[in-house]
Amino acid sequence: MTIRIMIADDHKVVRKGLEFFFQTQPDIEVVGEADGGKELLEKLAETNVELVLLDVQMPDMDGIETMKRIRENFPAMKVLMLTSFSDYDTVIPAIQAGANGYQLKDIDPDELANVIRKIHKGETMIDSKAAAQLMTHVTGSNETEEKKRIGELTKREMDVLQEIMQGKSNKEIANTLFITEKTVKTHVSNIFLKLEVQDRTQAALFGVKYLSS
Repeated sequence: MTIRIMIADDHKVVRKGLEFFFQTQPDIEVVGEADGGKELLEKLAETNVELVLLDVQMPDMDGIETMKRIRENFPAMKVLMLTSFSDYDTVIPAIQAGANGYQLKDIDPDELANVIRKIHKGETMIDSKAAAQLMTHVTGSNETEEKKRIGELTKREMDVLQEIMQGKSNKEIANTLFITEKTVKTHVSNIFLKLEVQDRTQAALFGVKYLSS
């Protein structure tokens, strides 16, 4: 099965470089490109696309606002933010806006292709370097303390955290693990408490940092 993607980046050399690389991947097809958010939204309305590679900084409409518009108009669309920025003020808004993944442009091309495949299957893929930096902002603690926290999770709580990392809802987690939605809510609350995080995004970042290596 071929994954149909569209690339949105205001640098033509980036778009063409990515398109050239994806021609070497038999299961990934570039069906369009755009130099900004407005052009992207127009083309998405006219083209059958399954996944978008979206830059953060674009002149007419930045990636965060574009991400919000995509969620409003194309709720099922998979979106991978591909950018040079790993700072807290860029990554968190992108994930909160609904991005399915966040990767830096220095990623190995073959790894990028694998990330696209995983996102297409429903996983949430956040660059480990960005996640590590984010967790410093989120928890305000050192790595030893963070490892101790994640070590306090029970096996079932760890299972739930893995599902949260894939962006699944409580209902979806319940169906996957064959437990009730009420039980999932209890596990999620315990995870937040033990990891000392405020929401699912922060919990997922914790998992990316310590469970994805």
